[in-house]
Amino acid sequence: MPLAVRGLSGFGLGDLIKKQKRFFFLIIFIVTLSKCAYAKDFRVLQTSSVKVLFESPLKSAAKQVADLYPGVKENLESNFGWELNLSPSVLLIKDRDNFLRMVGDPLVVAFAVPRRNLIVIDYSKMITHPFSLETTLKHELCHILLHKHIKVIFPRWLDEGLCQWASGGIGEIIMDPKQSLLNRAALSRKFIRLRNLELVFPPDKNSRLLAYEQSKSFVSYLVRRFGRDGILDVLKKMKAGEITEAAFSRVFLIPLEELENEWRDSLRQKMTWFTFLSYYLYEILFTLMALITVCAFIRLRIKKKGCVDDEICPNTDNIY
Repeated sequence: MPLAVRGLSGFGLGDLIKKQKRFFFLIIFIVTLSKCAYAKDFRVLQTSSVKVLFESPLKSAAKQVADLYPGVKENLESNFGWELNLSPSVLLIKDRDNFLRMVGDPLVVAFAVPRRNLIVIDYSKMITHPFSLETTLKHELCHILLHKHIKVIFPRWLDEGLCQWASGGIGEIIMDPKQSLLNRAALSRKFIRLRNLELVFPPDKNSRLLAYEQSKSFVSYLVRRFGRDGILDVLKKMKAGEITEAAFSRVFLIPLEELENEWRDSLRQKMTWFTFLSYYLYEILFTLMALITVCAFIRLRIKKKGCVDDEICPNTDNIY
């Protein structure tokens, strides 16, 4: 989740100012931390391709990052056809509270600062499902790769969508895979327009999770419809200096807004109430069983009361 100022957003100037303040505070904090990395509580593992800064108990995790990095880098370079000729820094944070003090967002488990070639990972979350160190590293490194080659305004939805597609998962934010807000949006027709996701994602939890799902879904839709080369051609146009809308129109010969509408229609066509209910089958069955139990209890109480009133009351103590 690169904290960089890019373009304008439909969610207001206040959100932009907050993001800017947090970004500059974060840079100061990280620079200070980097200078103190050789101090007692921190160690540095340096290879020819990556520098890993870590708290002392995370020595094995740091070695894992160093071992994973060459393969992750090679995979991303192969996917996008671009080289990543730089040596990024990866900062591993052991304590969740310390990480939250840096980012101020309980949903986030990692982020990238492309302008500093820096990745920060909350390692405490890397040992819990569904996160993995490799997926998270690939996701954040993807942000750095894209911003190294694309200097025009890069929409947040495209940035996040591409990195989710390339890494095979979100990798940086806490989300329950069973609670698909995208499916709900498809049923209710309450999507967030891509033009409102240019700079930042909305601040409230559900809207932000929906923004991540939409970004991934739209990029995946483009890859299925036009092939991997189609989306790569768009990126080549943007690297050459074309803005997003122009690049999409030139490559796909369809305006971006029209592509967005067609993607939304495709989701609605394959999304039925039966499909939606299937996501919550266990919850529905549990609720029905609870209602049946309550109804049985009420009927039993009524029956007992009737027996007392009529002074004819069979033994029902063993009825459940």
